[in-house]
Formats: sequence, C-alpha cells, structure tokens
Amino acid sequence: MRESWEAIVDVGSKPVVEREATASGLIILSKDSLEAIENGQISKGDVREASTVAAIQAVKETPRTIPHCHPIPIEGCKVSWNVEDEGLRCTVSVKAHWPTGVEMEALCGVNAGLLCAWDMVKAFEKDEKGQYPKVAISDIRVISKRKSDPQD
Repeated sequence: MRESWEAIVDVGSKPVVEREATASGLIILSKDSLEAIENGQISKGDVREASTVAAIQAVKETPRTIPHCHPIPIEGCKVSWNVEDEGLRCTVSVKAHWPTGVEMEALCGVNAGLLCAWDMVKAFEKDEKGQYPKVAISDIRVISKRKSDPQD
C-alpha cells in the first residue's frame, strides 16, 4: 500500500532549460462552414482570430485545467490555422525556460482553439434536429518537443 501521493512532481532539482512543444489538431467541418470562415461570413466574428485568443488563454491557464501541471512562465506562443479539405487545423507552439516541458500547454491551446471554432460555426453545422452529425475534433497530438542541453 502506498502511504503518500504526490500531487505535483518535484522538479526543483531539475535544471532550467529552454523547452518548446508544438501540438496540432483538426476540426472536421462542412464545406459551407469552411467557405464562411474564409469569406468572413460568421456572425460571431473572425473564427481564426477569436480562436487564436482562446488558444493563447488556454496555454496560459493550463495549470488551472490540468491539476498536475506546474505554473510555467510562458515566454512565447504561436498559433496558426490552415484550412484543409475536410476542416480547419490548429497548430500551437509554446516556449519557456523551465525545469519541465510545455507539451500540455500546447495541447490545451489546440483544444481550446478548436472548441472556440466549433462554438463560432454552430449555426452552419447544426442539422434540422439541432445535432452536429459531421463535426468532430480529431488528430490532436504533440507533433514535436524539444529541450536544450543544460550544458549549452
């Protein structure tokens, strides 16, 4: 039987190094939604602009969402959007100098960005019963992570 549980791993003895992580995900949308996004016809505003703000906020607030994550002083965050044949892809890169990685921050950013996009295009995606039969968020993954050598 385990006598104690650590809620947050002690990283105090680990060196502070430069870390970067990039994550990506896709929201599958109808052609109508993709065209409306491209042509600025979404009544709630610019989908990529608002969803970028949502992604950045999520990156900064990751420890509030994921209990075992350390508060990390984020030094940089880049969010990009690409329209693909079947949907809209969000890619988030996060940088920090810290003893622990930033992949959870990048993943949280992607998820929030894609959820914000979904919220903004709901009117285009609902069927006659108010359901979303084709919308899906998929392919969320870390596509790269890097840390510098502490000897550098």
